Amino acid sequence: MVKYQKDEIIQLHAQFCSALSDANRLLILYTLSEGELNVGELAAQLNIPQPTISRHLKVLRERGMVASKREGPAVVYRLGDDRVIQALDLLRTMMADTLKSQLALAENID
Repeated sequence: MVKYQKDEIIQLHAQFCSALSDANRLLILYTLSEGELNVGELAAQLNIPQPTISRHLKVLRERGMVASKREGPAVVYRLGDDRVIQALDLLRTMMADTLKSQLALAENID
């Protein structure tokens, strides 16, 4: 593979991961995994201001993690790919294992 192609892939990977680096965006993704919602519904469910939800949705949409469709005057959002939740769940499992290891170490300190 040509070096610039590798660099582009690494850059895309970093952009994808950066979209997952915000707690509100994670909440939005997990909420949308339960079903389609518009911005107002997401704001109400998550108790986050609507402009903040819109900014986060823009980032997630640019990365392909959410998709949207117009329904009358509203825009409804859904997960762009269900595998994002599988990836997040895998990360949670890894975090839990790390925390268990750290706890075991802490318990062995006298």
